[in-house]
Amino acid sequence: MSFLLSKKKFILEVCADSLDSAIVAQSSGAHRIELCSNLPEGGTTPSLGLIEAARKLLSIKLYVLIRPRGGDFCYSDTELEIMLSDIRACGKLGCDGVAVGMLNKDGTVDEQRCRRLVEAAHSYGMGVTFHRAFDRCRDLPEAMEAVIRLGCERILTSGGCKNVADGIGTTSELVKKADGRISIMPGAGVTPNNATIVLSVTEANELHGTFRSKYSDNMAYYNLKLGIPDDEYSVLRADGDKIKEVFLSVEESGRFTKFA
Repeated sequence: MSFLLSKKKFILEVCADSLDSAIVAQSSGAHRIELCSNLPEGGTTPSLGLIEAARKLLSIKLYVLIRPRGGDFCYSDTELEIMLSDIRACGKLGCDGVAVGMLNKDGTVDEQRCRRLVEAAHSYGMGVTFHRAFDRCRDLPEAMEAVIRLGCERILTSGGCKNVADGIGTTSELVKKADGRISIMPGAGVTPNNATIVLSVTEANELHGTFRSKYSDNMAYYNLKLGIPDDEYSVLRADGDKIKEVFLSVEESGRFTKFA
């Protein structure tokens, strides 16, 4: 399922940190999965086993987050080698793309070393998203030009703010400045209630979100609690109803047409 937005195809990417979430997202109409682990830390590279299982069971596009740790995006040479190795593993497994991002200490895009990541991905025919390291750059329009030079196909951004609503004005300006040279994909806090507004205001044609709910249906027996996290007997995973509501809200706005 997809829609036309100003004669552009609307693409919904779901960020999934488990196989269950990825499968739910696919069955609910998502066009692409960004697979990761450790969402409380902003996401890190998932295990090889999870990537392999996702590739076997998903027919939609699969992108993998390449991030060796939480925290900042200024990486050591050793961490760069880890990321290159992870990219090669994704390529060998037949993933469609990766999400990467490296910054210099001064808040600019580390073009020299990012280029190695992009070239490694391209050598396997994979696409590249520049992830939300972008939002920590000191000058977003300048950073966008650097990412375009790298050959990335899209930028995931909340407009330099904590959530997509606060950064919607900046994101809109980035879409205009990009002028079709790269896709600007709003993310961070996208919900069924604001999806149509985000698309309309920014004029973007891609959206990114987790669309998760809390579930407590795995265990019938409850005993010891270790205290980390607060609720150890529940799990957050993609909510198919929320994903379907995004499509429904976009269609019901009357400004979008179904695209077969």
